[in-house]
Amino acid sequence: MPHIPEKIHELTVGQLSARSGAAVSALHFYESKGLITSRRTSGNQRRYTRDALRRVAFVRAAQRVGIPLATIRDALAELPDERTPNREDWARLSAAWRSELDRRIAQLGALRDHLTDCIGCGCLSLENCVLSNPDDVFGDRMTGSRLLPGPAPEDGTG
Repeated sequence: MPHIPEKIHELTVGQLSARSGAAVSALHFYESKGLITSRRTSGNQRRYTRDALRRVAFVRAAQRVGIPLATIRDALAELPDERTPNREDWARLSAAWRSELDRRIAQLGALRDHLTDCIGCGCLSLENCVLSNPDDVFGDRMTGSRLLPGPAPEDGTG
């Protein structure tokens, strides 16, 4: 990993990539989504301030736990003067994201626990499939392997 002297206050995209571990294409994508910013030199090259390293680390940590980029962008926008997130910021934001993550974990746990039921069923029947019809909400109204736009034909063809 290349060492960046303290006296250098701006990083090239290659230096930021090497130091952060993020691909250059990811950095360009983060910039297009408003997660990091750069200035352009007279030769139209990107230059990032050193605090971009912490912002990229913040973005990547949040992504690893499943936070959508739009949510990350909104969180970064709430920081005063677009400053770099610190430990207190992470604690506050991660506490706010915890309930959403808990909900997703529960949802994935239920999916995992019922996945073999689906494979055993084989038809994804809305009558009893826990994936397509949780809690059998359609079972009181109809049976079959798909929802029909209206009532089933009475002649038995449907």
